[in-house]
Amino acid sequence: MMSELRFSPSALRGYVASPGWPRHLVGLAALAAAILLLFAQDALDMVRIWWTSSTYGHCLFIPFLIGWLVHQRAAGLRQLDPVAWPPGLVWLAGGALCWLLGDAAGLAVLRHGGLVVMLQGAVIVTLGPAVSRALLFPLFYAFFMVPLGSELEPALQLITAEIAMTLLGLAGVPAHIEGIFITTPTGYFEVAEACSGAKFVVAVTAYGVLVCNVCFRSWIRRALFLVSALVLCIVANGFRAFATIFVAEKTSIDAAVGFDHIIYGWLFFALVMAGVMATAWPFFDRKPGDQSFDAHALQGMAGRAPPLSTVIAVALFVAIVAPAWSHISALRGQAELAAPALPHIPGWSRSNAPMAAPWKPRFDGADYHMQARYADGKSHIVDLAIATYARQSEGRELIGFGQGAVDPDGEWVWSAPAPAPANARGETITAPGPVVRHVVNLYRVGGSPLMGAATQVKLATMKARLLGQDQRAIAILISAEKKDGAPANAAIEAFLHDLGSLDKVADASLRAR
Repeated sequence: MMSELRFSPSALRGYVASPGWPRHLVGLAALAAAILLLFAQDALDMVRIWWTSSTYGHCLFIPFLIGWLVHQRAAGLRQLDPVAWPPGLVWLAGGALCWLLGDAAGLAVLRHGGLVVMLQGAVIVTLGPAVSRALLFPLFYAFFMVPLGSELEPALQLITAEIAMTLLGLAGVPAHIEGIFITTPTGYFEVAEACSGAKFVVAVTAYGVLVCNVCFRSWIRRALFLVSALVLCIVANGFRAFATIFVAEKTSIDAAVGFDHIIYGWLFFALVMAGVMATAWPFFDRKPGDQSFDAHALQGMAGRAPPLSTVIAVALFVAIVAPAWSHISALRGQAELAAPALPHIPGWSRSNAPMAAPWKPRFDGADYHMQARYADGKSHIVDLAIATYARQSEGRELIGFGQGAVDPDGEWVWSAPAPAPANARGETITAPGPVVRHVVNLYRVGGSPLMGAATQVKLATMKARLLGQDQRAIAILISAEKKDGAPANAAIEAFLHDLGSLDKVADASLRAR
């Protein structure tokens, strides 16, 4: 007797997607497109950085890698029902707040990060907690689209220079180091930003995190792999710098430049990563095809869901609040400045003595920018530069790329930190020659006290813009060249002593028109 055959819809579960998927995917696409249009300037800025900066060229592949990661989870995702989930609005609101803080402080990394978080929030509110949990790593990996890491360049420059110096000593090559500059009998070498290894560290971090998820299950193995890869990357970059100097010492500068270009641009990164992967291969503990999540355990996480259209409308409102608040606070903080006057300093007079190398700090968009040389008749010569802003905005900032003592389009380069008075920031910059200059940086935003740390300046700017307070800002740079018989630090100390209250200088320079 033949048994009765019955068709069960559940038998197809896992092969046929939930009927709710098309509607929720359309809702996600609409919400994501609206967010991208609302913050189009930041989205385009991110893509421009990916395309033009060698440090972030790998970011161009991140969206495709995210798509691949989602595809790897497609079979499990078909077993889940997407739902609208209002609690996801909290994540989206956090992204909007992050963008607002970045806009107020003039920090592109926060604006870009906020945009990514808002897009993550769009996924959460339109697809629900079960699907979002299943997509946890692809959503997290989206953070690698944010151009972040060039801030490590100064520290990595110093580390690379120290590693190179250590290896030169072991190789018996006489050398002297000053900041990021190394002098040998053959020549004068600079560990420039491009040689810092920051682009390697950023790319290795993104690649290493992907490998950790795809190839490992154990968190201990993941941590060991990522830390080892980063340490090897930094050490190998120091060895590369040493090898370039060593080749120059044994052959010629031209040969060293060719050697550096070949191993740095074509072979170096590939060899390092190949070595890392070959070493880690025997320890991989995730098999190809292993599921990243348990679909059955995730089913039914959301409970009763509200209408999708309602959640999308609220999400759009939350996203719109941030740029609206930014616009209102900018209108409230408008002011006009009078032209500042350079201070008269007892015992000092204006000097026309030539500089060993022309120096002018860069402050794009400043309402006023003045500079003068002072001499006291005791072999001390100091340069004073003042830049004032009625308010800061994108491209018009006290602290930002290309702003400050070093103009990236000029001959001066940052070389090392330097001593500075309390609440100020000191740095040493160098021009070909070499010509060494000590610079003391001081800033004020609104009614804040004078400060030197970039984080303090950004926080003060953020507070003033968020609350619509006084946004007038000033940069005061006091600098002297390092010369035999006239130390730069001694000249700056004498100048500051005779100048008196820097607060009065700032007050006089920030007078309203």
